[in-house]
Amino acid sequence: DVQLVESGGGSVQAGGSLRLSCAGPGYTAYQYSWAWFRQAPGKEREGVAAVDSDGRTSYADSVKGRFTISKDNTKNTLYLQMNSLKPEDTAMYYCAATLGSWLTRANADFGYWGQGTQVTVS
Repeated sequence: DVQLVESGGGSVQAGGSLRLSCAGPGYTAYQYSWAWFRQAPGKEREGVAAVDSDGRTSYADSVKGRFTISKDNTKNTLYLQMNSLKPEDTAMYYCAATLGSWLTRANADFGYWGQGTQVTVS
C-alpha cells in the first residue's frame, strides 16, 4: 500500500511563505505523478498544482506565479513552495499520487492520498 505523509503546514501572516512536504511511495516514487489539493471549509477539494512523472507541471490560476510544485525522486518527496500567501489560501492541503505519467489536477485521477496538513493565513 502507498503511504503519503504531509508536513510543513502552519499559521502565517498574509504575504508570508510556507513549504509543504510529502513523503512518498518509497523507491518507486519516480514512476508516479503527484499533485497538491486543498479543501477549505464548505468548499470542494480543488487541485492546485500537479507534476507528472516526466516533470511537467500544472497550476490552478489562483496560485499561478505564487506556488511552485517540485519533487525529489532521490528523497521520494514532493514539495509545494507557497509564497505571497493570501487569506483565501487557508485550507487543509493534501498530497496525492497516481502511478504513471498523468498531468492532471482532477480528484478522480488519484488513488493515493495523504492525511492532510492545515495551512492558515491571517
